[in-house]
Parts: sequence; C-alpha cells; structure tokens
Amino acid sequence: MPIERAVPETGPLSHTAAAQELIAEIRATRQKIPNFTIPDSLRAKQSIAGVAAIPPPFVERAMVAISNSPALVRQGAPEPERIRDLMSYAAAYDAYADELEAMASFVRHSIAAARHQAASEALTTYALAQRLAKIPATADLAPHVADMRNALGKRVSRKTKATPSTPPVAPAPSPVMPPPSNP
Repeated sequence: MPIERAVPETGPLSHTAAAQELIAEIRATRQKIPNFTIPDSLRAKQSIAGVAAIPPPFVERAMVAISNSPALVRQGAPEPERIRDLMSYAAAYDAYADELEAMASFVRHSIAAARHQAASEALTTYALAQRLAKIPATADLAPHVADMRNALGKRVSRKTKATPSTPPVAPAPSPVMPPPSNP
C-alpha cells in the first residue's frame, strides 16, 4: 500500500521553493558526514572499487598481523586502530547510503506517479475533446485538439507490431560429406 502525504494545493513556484529547501538541507548534511569526499573525476569510483571490495575479515587479519609483528609496521602507515575506525565508518555509513538510495527511489516513484496522474487527466481531456470537436455545437474545440495533438507528438501505438527492417536469414545448409570409398 503506497504511503501518501497530504500536501496542500500549491502552485509550481512553491513546489520549486520547497524542493530547493530540501536540496539545501541535503547539501548541509555533507558537512555532518565525516570523511565525506566528492570524486574528482568520473573514473575515481572505478579506480578505488576493486580494493574497496576487499572483505573486512581480511582487513582485520592484516591489522592483527601488524599489531603482533613489528616487522610489518611501516613508517608513516596508519595505526591499526585508525584502519579499524575506517572499517567501522564504512559499515555504519553504508547503511546510511542504502537509506538515501531508497529515499531517492521513492522520490523518483513519487515524481512518476504525479506525472502519471497529470498525464492521465490530460489524455482523458484529449480523448473527450476529440469526440466533442466532431459535434457541431462544440466544434470550437478543434483548435485545442490540434494543439494537443501537436504537443503530444508522434506516439507508437501498442497495437501495431514493428516489422523487421531486414528479413530473417535462413540457416546455411550443412555440408554433405560423400561416403568414404572402400579400396
């Protein structure tokens, strides 16, 4: 069952202002997330993904080895506690990222539902106007029907099947081998 919030009837300008306010809140949240970074290129996420996918138990085993073996301690490398803190951060904020992605999905669905409702009403009006424009008493609707038809553009009907542009190729016959001759 969808969850719908009662929204007061407002104009497009107030929707824009409300959306901009939410965007500002989201951007302000960036300051609250520790270690928050913005990728510096399109490939940045790809370049770190392989190593970032290393299983956490492996990372923990490496930290145990560093803690128990002085030969593994490297100059300038973070302490095992810092590495464990980074892994804890990753686990905690992964759930937060999942929630944000779910929220984005729900917002996209809400947008599609609003567009669907508005477009359904418009299509119903168009169909009614088409019928009424054919009646002499309401023939003045014909220019509106033409405007709506132009704005709708060409649509592909679901009833028509697209014909393939190239005919299907028949399979090549298999080669016939002559029977072996008996000498």
